[in-house]
Amino acid sequence: MSEEIPTKDRLRIIEVYASIQGESTWAGLPCVFVRLAGCNLRCTWCDSEFTFTGGEHQHIDRIVEEACSYGIDMVEVTGGEPLAQRQSIRLMEKLLEKGKTVLLETSGSLDISKVPKPVRIIMDLKAPDSDECESNRWENLSHLDENDEIKIVIASKKDYDWVVAQDKEHNLCERFEVLLSPAFEEVNPADIVDWMLKDGLKARFQLQMHKVLWPPDARGV
Repeated sequence: MSEEIPTKDRLRIIEVYASIQGESTWAGLPCVFVRLAGCNLRCTWCDSEFTFTGGEHQHIDRIVEEACSYGIDMVEVTGGEPLAQRQSIRLMEKLLEKGKTVLLETSGSLDISKVPKPVRIIMDLKAPDSDECESNRWENLSHLDENDEIKIVIASKKDYDWVVAQDKEHNLCERFEVLLSPAFEEVNPADIVDWMLKDGLKARFQLQMHKVLWPPDARGV
């Protein structure tokens, strides 16, 4: 029972599963996903609304054991928003102790300064059509390093133009690996490529590989 697990030792979890990494510069590699419950944002194009509620409290050690049981070197901690549960830091620390390459996918709306340095952060910046643009925590940029990445979901030309403006203001593409991802069925992916080529934007285009391989609403893939 969850009440028997001390608060400091538990996380509310949706699922743990093995698949391939579908996004980021790690795309195509085998990966174990630890999906935590809860999110502080409500992006219009969110494909993980099932994480907003529910889930089961589990002991962090049990989660680590399950993640390691697949024999895969890479583990991504995702959500929802993983950092909405402060114990996610302990989870990442324990996965690192097991010798795992640990990725964190985070919305960029919460403080990332306490994320263990060996963790590879994939941090979102929310463009206007997400309806969460005001939630961007810009001071997080100072906590990213050369091993981390920024992901921006594009749902329209307005979103793309916003990316160009932010690149100029914050020098994003020179400082970081910036990944542009089309919001599924919201914008023609080829249009984004055309805009990038026209502007010479030094970002990386990506598709959600898992939505090509499996049904777009499939769970556990």
